[in-house]
Amino acid sequence: MSRGGAKKRPFYKIVVADSRRPRDGKFIEKVGFFNPLLPKDKTERLSLDIERIKYWLGQGAQPSERIARFLGEAKLIPMPKQRNNPIKALPKKKAQEKLKKAEDAKKAAEAAAAQPAPVEVAPAETAPVAESAPVEEIKEENQ
Repeated sequence: MSRGGAKKRPFYKIVVADSRRPRDGKFIEKVGFFNPLLPKDKTERLSLDIERIKYWLGQGAQPSERIARFLGEAKLIPMPKQRNNPIKALPKKKAQEKLKKAEDAKKAAEAAAAQPAPVEVAPAETAPVAESAPVEEIKEENQ
């Protein structure tokens, strides 16, 4: 595929090219185009010259992964299996360390919550009860 179009508005020509040439460099023949900005159900999204593609595949041309998917959908070649590398999707080293620390802290918090904490019952403090004077004596003093 040879990229064309404006900035952030890609348009690709599907070309037959020598593998030693740059992506957007000199090519042998244009055999179709691909417009990724259009919805998948539009026919103008992808156009292939089936006869020329069959010729070049017969001459030993190797399609790129993306083009192989297009050709598989067009039933020109067997559909390539979808590549999925789950190792690439894993978090990197620092993120894994952070996740492990967070998991350890969570386990420690759960362990602490699972063990009943010893309840300390403080003895009730009783204040010494002062003997109070009878109400009648207080009234006499105030008068």
